[in-house]
Amino acid sequence: MSVLPGAESYSAAGGAVGVLLCHGFTGTPQSLRGWGEALAEAGYGVELPLLPGHGTVWQDMNRTTWHQWYARVDEALTGLRARHDTVLVGGLSMGGCLALRLAQQRPDDVAGLVLVNPAVAFEDPRLRLLPVLRRVTGSVAGIGSDIKKPGSVELAYTRTPLKALASNLLMCADVVTRLGDVTQPLLLLRSTEDHVVPASSSRLVLDRVGSTDKTEIVLADSYHVATLDNDAERIVKESLAFISRVTGAGGEQS
Repeated sequence: MSVLPGAESYSAAGGAVGVLLCHGFTGTPQSLRGWGEALAEAGYGVELPLLPGHGTVWQDMNRTTWHQWYARVDEALTGLRARHDTVLVGGLSMGGCLALRLAQQRPDDVAGLVLVNPAVAFEDPRLRLLPVLRRVTGSVAGIGSDIKKPGSVELAYTRTPLKALASNLLMCADVVTRLGDVTQPLLLLRSTEDHVVPASSSRLVLDRVGSTDKTEIVLADSYHVATLDNDAERIVKESLAFISRVTGAGGEQS
């Protein structure tokens, strides 16, 4: 199956510091492309991989599991570590969950985390029906393009694949039980109005991580896909400042 135009992975060479960006559930690198390009312009190496089952048709996602999504970002992290002295990991939504797992599993390879509306816990009561629903239907309505900014659209599936969703929830549960293992500096950016992930998900992360260096920034003018929304420039600005502080590498690198 061919990849949708605009959903391709993104990569950029850089100096001593590299950044891995992880996109969200049913989304594509398009949702983080502007963020990645801004980091590259600042001199950082960037990897923004397309996760397995994403960027084609939603049925492909039901043939993948979270283990495959994680394996893809793990592979990207290994590549970045081979080329850069220091690597930070950022993620949107499920990408934030993947970033947390990388920090748990590979603490010596992840120097810091930048999470945007991380999805590790949910409050939707309909999820209780998932074990039954996944056996009678392949998908339900999509969750993409939760964006406040007029005219901004996320390249994401219009359907939510239920087998893949069930797998995602298993990953979330595993990551939550080990949040105390995350000790890296953490920058968490959370939208005040998010129709996909509850604020309690970010609160859970902040409350349970073992990091002593952790900062929360509230985004007042964006919905869930804040990287494509009115606060996109602020996400870039705050992440650049955070990377510079954590690594000591600011601006253009040699």
